[in-house]
Amino acid sequence: MELLKLSDEALINELHRRFKCRHIKDSKRLVFIGAPGAGKGTHSYKLQNTFCLCQISTGDLLRNEIRTGTQLGKQAKTIMEKGGLVPDEIVINMVKNSLMKPDCAKGAILDGFPRTIQQAQKFDEILKNEGLSLFKAIYFKVEDDVILERLGGRLVHLPSGRSYHTKYNPPKIPGKDDITGEDLSQRPDDVPQTIKTRLENFHSQTKPMLDYYEKQGLLATINAQASITNVWRQIKDVFKSGKQTSE
Repeated sequence: MELLKLSDEALINELHRRFKCRHIKDSKRLVFIGAPGAGKGTHSYKLQNTFCLCQISTGDLLRNEIRTGTQLGKQAKTIMEKGGLVPDEIVINMVKNSLMKPDCAKGAILDGFPRTIQQAQKFDEILKNEGLSLFKAIYFKVEDDVILERLGGRLVHLPSGRSYHTKYNPPKIPGKDDITGEDLSQRPDDVPQTIKTRLENFHSQTKPMLDYYEKQGLLATINAQASITNVWRQIKDVFKSGKQTSE
């Protein structure tokens, strides 16, 4: 098995991150809500590394099952390629198992879960049973036409879930991941017809969660159509202050 080769800079940054994480005592869990391509994955990775959180992406968990050829992966593949939603029971169990892992002790970012009010209610039950709570639900507000343009140029590093865009957030070397230098790929569900189906699912099943979290005083809305730097500033403001922000 070939060992992963990292630059000296990458190794130093990782050591610095681990040292910093040892001194963080707060534990915060956030839910990211937004249509596919709203920027959740890009900023989830930044937040994860800046504040020592773990990232729980149901999309990445499912895609890993597909890549490894498990029975779950085979069942999920057909559903995902058509833009459909995987059954709640499967998704909830995966999220619960991930949330209890040691690397989520400092907090977690839920990216792609919950997708429905039913999942949100079940997630609240999981947190309550474990003596945990949700800090904020952050809504990445983006218009549909912007989503269609973004996903057409999106590239991902499949092993980590890091996301790039050929126009808005290009990798340092075209087609290569900034951290590992490995190849980037376009997801099979980032094709026009599938994107439209996913947007329809978002509007009908996921968007109603905004009222659910707003009634609990947990919703923060950000303008995710702004520049990457501006969006990152908005997210940090929410994370540090807990207040709602909107551009």
